[in-house]
Amino acid sequence: MIDVVHGGEGKSHSGSGSTPSYRSIQDSPEFIEHRRRFQRFVFPVTALFLTWYFLYVCLAAFARGFMATKVIGNINIGLLLGLGQFVSTFTITMIYIRWADRRFDPTAERLRAHFEGGES
Repeated sequence: MIDVVHGGEGKSHSGSGSTPSYRSIQDSPEFIEHRRRFQRFVFPVTALFLTWYFLYVCLAAFARGFMATKVIGNINIGLLLGLGQFVSTFTITMIYIRWADRRFDPTAERLRAHFEGGES
């Protein structure tokens, strides 16, 4: 079990069965790489989505004529882009879940097992 109650104070992980402190886990090279892997995935995807979202908002505010352009019947570009916001949100969620299941969660599980003493 990880010593979080004592604010990270506690025994360092030395592989002798002692309980590692939160700080020793956080400072470990394995955890640092795990966190970097998460950031390398999440930050670019978040930036891409926010750019897409603010583009939609700016178009709705400043390009009303463009957004009102009819595509088919009463369906206009603004409606299609608005629906695209929902589609992109669900797509990003599915991509993240797939990525986490394949690459992120197995590494997290190995780290947990290692620091809880289940793995040398």
